[in-house]
Amino acid sequence: MTDDTAPLADKIACAELLQNWGVFRDRGKWKELRDTFTPDGHISVSWFRGPFDQFVERCRANYGASHTWSRHDLLTPTITLAGERATAETSVVIRVRQPFNGIAVDLTSYCRFLDRLERHGAGWLIAERAAIYERDRLDPVEPSPAFDELFKGANITQYPEQYRYMAFRLAHATGRSLAPVIYRDGGPETADLYARYSGWLAGGTS
Repeated sequence: MTDDTAPLADKIACAELLQNWGVFRDRGKWKELRDTFTPDGHISVSWFRGPFDQFVERCRANYGASHTWSRHDLLTPTITLAGERATAETSVVIRVRQPFNGIAVDLTSYCRFLDRLERHGAGWLIAERAAIYERDRLDPVEPSPAFDELFKGANITQYPEQYRYMAFRLAHATGRSLAPVIYRDGGPETADLYARYSGWLAGGTS
């Protein structure tokens, strides 16, 4: 059963861990980033789904490539504790600036991070993270007719509205492919994800 009277110190520690993840990811502090997750940790985002170790290595390989700049702005999380386990839900704004066919563009993605956390020793670690996408937009850094040309003949409606422009950018500017499962508001996979996290927090398996 969820213990809503658990020590405030645990919630503060979990919140600090989540904020540290964003700082370490954006500053390229790879060892520190790796240490925010359990050894068998798993992550699901738009372009990657798999072991966190591999995610870190992919991030390291792409860090600073093609003059890309990105930031993860994490808001205050909602944390639910149950003994040695916890879940957290955090609203996130992901901002990316990157050349797109020679045009400087800004992608802004609004999403939530849904995390499973476990106490290990004296501290908390993330065991699993899933990004749930809500809305996004793509804007030119400077007004340009060339930006409008990017969309001529492009069938962007093939992508769900919740991550439409992120998917378009991934497919046409980065060479990355979309992950096999992408969580989004209203998607059946997302409802299953919440149910699985709730069951795990109540003592079930992951």
